[in-house]
Amino acid sequence: MKKLLIALVTLLPTLAFASGGGANLLHAPIDPTDKVSLQNGAKLFMNYCFGCHDTSYQRYNRVAKDLDIPKELMVENLIFTGAKFGELMYNSVDNAQGAKWFGGTPPDLTLVDRARGTDWVYTYLKSFYADPERPFGVNNTLFKDVGMPHVLQDLQGLPTLVEKKDGEGHVISHEIVVDGSGEMNSEEYDIAVRDITNFLNYAGEPSKLERQSLGKWVLGFLFFFFILTIFLKREYWKDVH
Repeated sequence: MKKLLIALVTLLPTLAFASGGGANLLHAPIDPTDKVSLQNGAKLFMNYCFGCHDTSYQRYNRVAKDLDIPKELMVENLIFTGAKFGELMYNSVDNAQGAKWFGGTPPDLTLVDRARGTDWVYTYLKSFYADPERPFGVNNTLFKDVGMPHVLQDLQGLPTLVEKKDGEGHVISHEIVVDGSGEMNSEEYDIAVRDITNFLNYAGEPSKLERQSLGKWVLGFLFFFFILTIFLKREYWKDVH
């Protein structure tokens, strides 16, 4: 019982994060082995998100190595702060300044995927809509009264929330309709959001694929010696019987 209570206490914060906003989560069709997707996600993140959000638990050289990005290309196109190639990925926004602009310091996003969940990140990026009553003119169906602009609006276009209500005025469903003014069509935008999500999934645990691959060898090693131990036990105990 004690172990069960500890497990529940550990799990509850994760469930709370994953359910933030109360909206149904979309499935994020990511592929952690797709280097092209990860490279595009890194490019989009650095150009549209990194201006406010650090990924300070990562280093530029580690990202370049893992995603097969040449050093020259990384330095030239993805390092905007004058940082050195081996430094941690901090942006140039002062925390106090960021808090003044947005009402709170923009969070570091290195571990957002592990804290919120991959589907949450993907759904969040697809859930902005125009709301003239909000300071930045947008809101989010997953994160009500969001305190940031829709940084991908130039790519997506202006999203509008269309709600369907029942006879009593209760909202029974909604969809987000885009006006077509973005640089991308809906399919291209979905790919962009998927790639950013894929990159943030990688950022949360860069060694995950290596760990999973190594884990298979470890399990195979243990299984082999388990079988060997059984045969040894039979050999040692056969004379006892």
